[in-house]
Amino acid sequence: MDLFSPVTLGDLELANRVVMAPLTRMRSGASGVPGDLVAEHYRQRAGVGLIITEGTYPNHESQAFVGQPGILTDEQVEGWRRVAEAVHARGGRVVMQVMHGGRVTHPDVNGGRRVVAPSALAIDGEGHTSRGKQAYPVPHALTVEEARGVVADFVAASRRAVEAGLDGVEIHGANGYLLHEFLAPSSNQRTDEYGGSPANRARFVVQVVTAVAAAIGAGRVGLRISPEHDIQGALETDRADVLATYGALLDQLRPLGLAYLSVLHREPAGDLVQELRRRFGGPLIANSGFGTVTTREEAVRLIEAAHAEAVAVGRAVLANPDLVERWAGEHPENELKPDLFYAPGAEGYTDYPTLKAG
Repeated sequence: MDLFSPVTLGDLELANRVVMAPLTRMRSGASGVPGDLVAEHYRQRAGVGLIITEGTYPNHESQAFVGQPGILTDEQVEGWRRVAEAVHARGGRVVMQVMHGGRVTHPDVNGGRRVVAPSALAIDGEGHTSRGKQAYPVPHALTVEEARGVVADFVAASRRAVEAGLDGVEIHGANGYLLHEFLAPSSNQRTDEYGGSPANRARFVVQVVTAVAAAIGAGRVGLRISPEHDIQGALETDRADVLATYGALLDQLRPLGLAYLSVLHREPAGDLVQELRRRFGGPLIANSGFGTVTTREEAVRLIEAAHAEAVAVGRAVLANPDLVERWAGEHPENELKPDLFYAPGAEGYTDYPTLKAG
């Protein structure tokens, strides 16, 4: 296998194995509608095998960031339609990451709505809101009926993503947001069917992914997880419990035939990730680059050693719209501008030069 060779993930046919990781950029305004600037950002990066969009909220409560896009209003659907058309015009593939922020939000972010989670446990920390940094509130613990309503919201959002012309969806089960909050024992202290045992903590994620796969086709659905990432209060410090929880999750998802499993972990070639890959039985997108930047050398090594079918790359894709061309020709890369990641305009977003422009 070669990083620059084609690969098929479910119904998704990729020209190469470089995947743009989902990257929050907060440029969709108060309405959550991705505009021309967002479409241009993704259009520029359509040379990667697959674009996974920034996390996009399926209902208003679930909005985690000011300026985050959504996928529940007609205007948002039309905004995403322009994004999909721009990417497809360059021969690219794009799936939407559907993300429920869970307790990682605040009423000053989600329009004065309640904050929800598996259990009424607040994150120890502060989040960025429309009125500056504020402590995370104690969330409302979802009832079983409300949790099933959230499953329906994921299904409706995924249908809208496909209606907007995107090639599929990635369900966000990582990084301490709602689905991860159900998986992690530190954030899930329920005593009903969604809590306690590893199988019970995996149940909600199984229900979400299964329902979405039934609605739009499993070959268009990926799942992102981040076991042992220990971020935003979703702590998983017992390896045996991690294996039991994620093993139960993937054993139940395996028969669906999902497009891919994306795993964020510092050791993508290590025992845990490779065991989860085996349990899943389908294509793996490896992503090690949360704490460190993923390099060309690491990406090449992961593919050539057959540790994954594709590699998710974040910061390098932000700084280099033509990253595949640069990596294939071993050209130098642009310098990243991290201070502009979450700035409002085009600077540090759509103004990185390409080799041709240079």
